[in-house]
Amino acid sequence: MVIRKRLRSVLLPLALYAASGSIAAYFVSNANHGERGLEAKRRYKAQMLQLNAEVTVLKDERVTWERRVALMNGRGIDRDLLEEQARLLLGRVHRNDVVIMLGPSGTSRAAE
Repeated sequence: MVIRKRLRSVLLPLALYAASGSIAAYFVSNANHGERGLEAKRRYKAQMLQLNAEVTVLKDERVTWERRVALMNGRGIDRDLLEEQARLLLGRVHRNDVVIMLGPSGTSRAAE
């Protein structure tokens, strides 16, 4: 009888410590690796930096397009812009223009 009481007095607190320790370990692990943990926060920050860089590139492109559209307002179309676009679409050049041929992989972009 005495042995069982002593065994019970040792095993019961040990079982409680083990259970509470495993629960604490679960929560700490979830705080690190979980869906809303520290590693997820780092991934979200990296993704946010990448998306912010993409937004700045798109904003610059939008400003460029807005400038070009402003040249084609209702009062009159900028002749240089119209000629540039017509040459790009039709693939034609003026007889006095100098043409530099690029290889099949190279593409020519008009300077803006």
